[in-house]
Amino acid sequence: MRLRMTANGATDHGRVSRLTTCGEDASTPKLARADMQIAVGLFVSLFLLYNANGREVGSSDSQPTKFAARELLLRHTFSLKQVVLETPAYKDRWGIIRAADGHYRSIYSPLPAVAAAAIAWPLWKAGVIDVRAPLAPSLIAKIAASLLVAAAVVLAFFSARQRLPPQRALLVAVGLGAGTGFWSTASQTLWQTETAVFGLALAILAFANPRGDLCQRDVLAIGIGLGIAGFTRPQLAPAIAVLLAGTWSRSPRRHALTATVIVALSVTSLCIINIRWFGNPLGALPLLQRLNSRIHVTGPSFRIGWEGLAGLLVSPSRGLLVFSPIVAVAAAGMPSTLAAGWKWPLRWCVLAMALQYVVYASYAVWWGGHTYGPRYMLDILPLAVPLAAAALRRARFGVAAKIATTGALGWSILVAGTGAFCYPHDAWNVDPVGVDRDHSRLWSITDNQIHRCWARGLSPQNFSLFDRAAVRRLTNETQVTR
Repeated sequence: MRLRMTANGATDHGRVSRLTTCGEDASTPKLARADMQIAVGLFVSLFLLYNANGREVGSSDSQPTKFAARELLLRHTFSLKQVVLETPAYKDRWGIIRAADGHYRSIYSPLPAVAAAAIAWPLWKAGVIDVRAPLAPSLIAKIAASLLVAAAVVLAFFSARQRLPPQRALLVAVGLGAGTGFWSTASQTLWQTETAVFGLALAILAFANPRGDLCQRDVLAIGIGLGIAGFTRPQLAPAIAVLLAGTWSRSPRRHALTATVIVALSVTSLCIINIRWFGNPLGALPLLQRLNSRIHVTGPSFRIGWEGLAGLLVSPSRGLLVFSPIVAVAAAGMPSTLAAGWKWPLRWCVLAMALQYVVYASYAVWWGGHTYGPRYMLDILPLAVPLAAAALRRARFGVAAKIATTGALGWSILVAGTGAFCYPHDAWNVDPVGVDRDHSRLWSITDNQIHRCWARGLSPQNFSLFDRAAVRRLTNETQVTR
């Protein structure tokens, strides 16, 4: 059988029968034992990096999920009734509401809480931690989030490895894992992003392989990955729909149907839970419009305009290219999409990224509320991995290119580390006036969030989880002493 190489590094089978099995072809680098060693080293290194600050960088949005994980372990329920009884102020915070079924519940998907409980359960039963400890919810959130994000980056390494030699694939993974909000935001607390990007990374690993057609194993992984992402973060529906369309285009119908059914079951399950708890298939999402008008001083929930489109890329305090210029490498992979047809994954990845970007940019609160950097753009970074790999596959690095790439990576890692160790001590989101009320602050160059973090210095909350209260209950004597 004669094979022909296309511009995106994939194998064109032309008139030969379409691949429907997961066999190797000449264009796909073969994984070796060394790749597994790199992956293990990458996972351990990222887990240690993500936990080096010794704290959970939480928010009002993330609190309900970590408490739901502990309640699931202790009382086998998603109800937050006991949490509210112990701390009545929680019922007045966004994220915990009295649901239609009469219970206090998190407004967010229960899947991250399930994942965190599954991760913490063996540690609890082995006596490593006591989930009833005062800081246990924060510890559970941090461990689960850092593990899930580290695992997502390892999946991204294998995705890049399909097109690149080990060293360049590792470079892509390091840029993603240490040079973006994966470090400063997603890995720091339990909410939605950490679980959603894990699901997307799994789906992209299977979807973006350099083979022409997708086999049954690929499609199964795509369905599971997209199902996890959709169940966790329904806002990713545009990207999920595009990737499902690409799956139908690139695989036999019976295989594509498998992925579609898995995603449909995932969405249906979430709708059933939302109806049972909140009386609405969309859950608490309808409440966001009133919240946006009251807290964020916005109008309609969606409106396409220049501010969001530009802000998500170049806002001094929310722009992806400001906080993580290393992702611009993926843009260099765009020409590969012109040479690749719709039977290859790159065009579908670009389309999914573009559509999701436009949706987030048109959202009234495109800046993501009180956060560090471009929180919403983290959702679509796994889609950029195949493009970055395609760019590095074609690149011939001269001196200028090496200097630019090294500088972009160094700045990206520095800024991500700044968020991990300084935010929210900078108080940029609330000082001198809340960014949700004065949106012009998002464009201030002289008072941007990165500079403010450097000026205010390290957060006093660093290393707070390196404490007995994170793993053990305090005795009465200890409480009095403390």
